[in-house]
Amino acid sequence: MPDATEGAAADTKATNAQAADAKAWRVTVDRSACLGSGICASLAPESFRLEDERSRPVREAAEPGEALLDAADSCPAAAITVTEGTEVIGPRP
Repeated sequence: MPDATEGAAADTKATNAQAADAKAWRVTVDRSACLGSGICASLAPESFRLEDERSRPVREAAEPGEALLDAADSCPAAAITVTEGTEVIGPRP
């Protein structure tokens, strides 16, 4: 049977994971708008992959970084959206 210390440790891990997730950026690709240029995968290969001639995010939650914003800014179809919480931060104006 788990003791109180193990329960508290599990709660702390869950809280830390939620805090880290809250700081992560969210990345979406409108695959119907994507032209498949591959610019995003070239600029941020850790964040984007081409699949069936269209881009997709490697994962929805991404570490904040300039390369990710550059990829969103460089998308010729403006198909990439980067958000932090409810605020759209990419592409930049």
